[in-house]
Amino acid sequence: MSLSQRIVEDMKTAMRSGEKDRLQVIRMLKSKLQEKQVSRRAEEGPDYELADDEALQVVAAYAKQRRDSRDQYREAGREDLADKEAAELALVEAYLPAQLDEEEIRKLVGEAVAESGASSIKDIGAVMKVLMPKVRGLADGKQVNALVREALGA
Repeated sequence: MSLSQRIVEDMKTAMRSGEKDRLQVIRMLKSKLQEKQVSRRAEEGPDYELADDEALQVVAAYAKQRRDSRDQYREAGREDLADKEAAELALVEAYLPAQLDEEEIRKLVGEAVAESGASSIKDIGAVMKVLMPKVRGLADGKQVNALVREALGA
């Protein structure tokens, strides 16, 4: 079952069980997936269906939005809204693969630095170019960037 199909099935289940908060988040995810699919159909033709990796990118982007919103609410002292965003984020993250821990990311950063031949912070772009395809959807980009900067001595 594709990620898009799983989201549709989960939406039906949430409707039947009356889980309003969960249903709202899943509907938003489905909407984001449909937006992406419609834009891709304009390029690829009317029969185009999103591949799982594209759907995963959409879900990851939505999770990042929720994460950023949560952090902004916390900075503003709005714990009630931050908690709501955190709950929505937990629902969205259920559709993402397990995230890499810091140790695993550090290992991949080391491999990417070696592969790209980077020696200074000026080479961060080359390292990120090698690294991001390996960690996309599996790690937060901000964390990856910070670890790359640390590895390059910034």
